[in-house]
Amino acid sequence: MARKSLPLTARDLRDLDILRGSPARRGALASLVDIEVRETLSEAQLLHAVLEAGLRAVEERIEEDGYARIAAERSQTEQAARRAGARRRQPSWADEPSS
Repeated sequence: MARKSLPLTARDLRDLDILRGSPARRGALASLVDIEVRETLSEAQLLHAVLEAGLRAVEERIEEDGYARIAAERSQTEQAARRAGARRRQPSWADEPSS
């Protein structure tokens, strides 16, 4: 496992303190990373959990965008097929005998 230096701003540190001190925020983070996020986690463990949650959010966004693109393509293909079928289909009145 590699250890990296991560510069943190005053705001980053404040946000981490808020996260660490809030049971609701820790619970939300825990649900994103599937681990128990305790108030006693080390700073490194908390940062790792936040990083993992962020990476998961990015992957989920990529999947959502991909599914949306597939749905849009499918919708366009289905619409084109319906239009093509409508052009090939004879109108219902075409079989009526002429008077």
